[in-house]
Amino acid sequence: MEPTRDCPLFGGAFSAILPTGAIDVSDLRPVPDNQEVFCHPVTDQSLTVELLELQAHVQGEAAARYHFEDVGGVQGARAVHVESVQPLSLENLSLRGCCQEAWVLSGKQQVAKENQQVAKEVTLHQALLRLPQYQTDLLLTFSQPPADNGHLLALKICHLHPGAWVNLNSW
Repeated sequence: MEPTRDCPLFGGAFSAILPTGAIDVSDLRPVPDNQEVFCHPVTDQSLTVELLELQAHVQGEAAARYHFEDVGGVQGARAVHVESVQPLSLENLSLRGCCQEAWVLSGKQQVAKENQQVAKEVTLHQALLRLPQYQTDLLLTFSQPPADNGHLLALKICHLHPGAWVNLNSW
């Protein structure tokens, strides 16, 4: 298994256990204040952790779908397809004391990289943790480019409970 490191997020409010080689994208380009983005040094795989305004008008599975479609819209996806949406057991989360509900969604989006015309199918695995007392939706998105890009990053949201690597230190 690849060596890991504890990485503080959002000024230490959260931490994530990431592979040692994960690159903080904010060292390469501007990243919005509500996001922490990491990428694999060899592949195009990435992990984005976002603090978003709670979307109280959608509940349950519909909330996970809402955020998946919103990410697609922001990225200019030409097509979005949800493959599965599953509830995530709160008892497995380190955030269980403040998380009202949690969902894991897997799907595909047709997106073109910045400054490119050709859209490629990217697999996304998202975990949505709803934190209503903070008016926040915490969204973790693992982006996996087409299989021809080689190695897999050790982090796969669909196989790893977010609570196993995301910890709430203080809020």
